[in-house]
Amino acid sequence: MRVTLDWLGVSTFRLVVGELTLLLDAYIDRVPAAPPVGLTTADIQRADFVLIGHSHFDHLWGAERVARQTGATVIGSHETVRLLHDKDSIPEEQLLAVAGGEPIRLSDQVQVRVFPCLHSCIWASMAGAADEACLGDLGIAHQERAARMARGMELLHSGALGEEVAAHMAASDRHPRNEGGSFAYLIETPAGSIFWKDTSGHWSGILRGLRPDVALLAAVGRGNVDGEPVQGTLAGFIASEAELLRPRRLVLCHHDDWMPPLTRATDVAPIRHELARRTPEVELVEMGYLAGHPILGSR
Repeated sequence: MRVTLDWLGVSTFRLVVGELTLLLDAYIDRVPAAPPVGLTTADIQRADFVLIGHSHFDHLWGAERVARQTGATVIGSHETVRLLHDKDSIPEEQLLAVAGGEPIRLSDQVQVRVFPCLHSCIWASMAGAADEACLGDLGIAHQERAARMARGMELLHSGALGEEVAAHMAASDRHPRNEGGSFAYLIETPAGSIFWKDTSGHWSGILRGLRPDVALLAAVGRGNVDGEPVQGTLAGFIASEAELLRPRRLVLCHHDDWMPPLTRATDVAPIRHELARRTPEVELVEMGYLAGHPILGSR
């Protein structure tokens, strides 16, 4: 069985497993200033399932159009399902709400297991580069974290980053309750397993021992380890996830310049260096948009 992977920007992937087509997240249409992916959401005419990691706009927006265009079933948190049903009128029969722990049959040969995950600490101070250490922000109560998040979202909507960003936020943001809960997915196929999560956070006890063949990991922001911001570098955080998972191959995501002027592309050289030092057995697969990379099975 041939398994191919297309990166569509941010943490959105198209994963084709034999005759089965999966979208991992659905955010493809970005602000005009962002580098083009090579297709738009309107170009997606085939999808059997859409897996959503969490309910923020840069992961969920587009799922409603893909569901209408293709008839795909969308799998995500109860908040993701609520937003798609109540705000976008996606019918219940195309929505599957999960809370973590569910094994879901996608076809006769493919299943996915859902795991609770953690969102990155976007409320905490962040480093400017992948090899720049960031310390502190420990023990901050949830109420203060939520207040900081609210101020950040107000900035995006206010126009302070330009009219294009404000217009994009008005169109794309469904105003979820925080991120609506974050999930990681382990997709099991006859050719091997693919682990994907769309944000820089994890529960150590869940990642440890999963041993996927391929890991798709977000490489952005301040990592979240067991509920607290990582004390160190982004490069070290990614290497620690590789140490827990021990995949054969690793693909990075969410490291592109997806919303200028807010974002900039991450220099992956420090991540590459740290992975080579700590997990030399893990192959880092670096791909551009629409690579159609044969990630598992016959090449």
